[in-house]
Amino acid sequence: MNQVKEAKKPLQAERNADKPESQVKAMWEALKTNKAAIAGMYLILILTVVAVVVWASELMGMRILPYDPNDSDLSQSFVAPNSQHWFGTDQLGRDIFSRVLDGTKISLFVGIAAVAISMTIGVVFGSIAGYRGGKTDTIIMRFMDMMLAIPSILLAIAFMAALGKGIDKAIIAIGLVSIPEYARIIRGSILSAKENDYVQAARVIGNNDYSIIFKHILPNVVSSIVVRATLGVSSAILDTAALGFLGLGVQPPYAEWGDMLGRARGFIFSAPYTLVFPGVAITITVLAFNLFGDGLRDALDPKSRLR
Repeated sequence: MNQVKEAKKPLQAERNADKPESQVKAMWEALKTNKAAIAGMYLILILTVVAVVVWASELMGMRILPYDPNDSDLSQSFVAPNSQHWFGTDQLGRDIFSRVLDGTKISLFVGIAAVAISMTIGVVFGSIAGYRGGKTDTIIMRFMDMMLAIPSILLAIAFMAALGKGIDKAIIAIGLVSIPEYARIIRGSILSAKENDYVQAARVIGNNDYSIIFKHILPNVVSSIVVRATLGVSSAILDTAALGFLGLGVQPPYAEWGDMLGRARGFIFSAPYTLVFPGVAITITVLAFNLFGDGLRDALDPKSRLR
């Protein structure tokens, strides 16, 4: 009996190692060793807390920010950074520090919402193309290649010209231009996964295509999508800032970092601080998501974990 129990222990340990909880634990242990990724994660948490607090205070009618980000006072135009206005004021006398903090919720909201749109549509089209194959795959992927042939910012500008200006239009435009990236990733993952034994077994016992794709294949390739989505938020924030800089994205009275840069570019020599602080906010946010995304990619890669 003792020998039988001893023989069962390695088998049980092997089963436990294959459990999702063990995989998540191994990923987290690998992620913790990457100091850059942890720093990016903490920066994202701080930015998220700032965005949520600012948004919640607006809903409750409270003023958390030192000044109203949209309150202009021409008598206070171009005040240099001081103890009252930490980041100075812009050409309309608005407090730049309050506007930078208020812009956090806009940039994060647009970035996350745009990624949600592109990821959802891209996963659907990529799953259909990869699983069906044949003419369906050819038609879908050639259309995606056509979109990829055009630089994303130019395609976003074209969508904005067709849709019009506004925060909702910016979300749709930025979300649409990123669809091909997710479609190609999920298609490649499904092409390599659909020939596995568990997929063949699911097909034999009578599961339909929808069940096989969304219950058996996608859960096993979700890691690549999670990594791309994390990196995609930084790209979406950059596209949002670019559209705002050109005057096509988020419109006043919203405080958006790209729009702040665009309106302050004429004062680069007389009041450089009006550009520096929104630019630093964009840089820190994009860097945080890139650091965390790179670390997450390495942590989810079994070969990297072994190294």
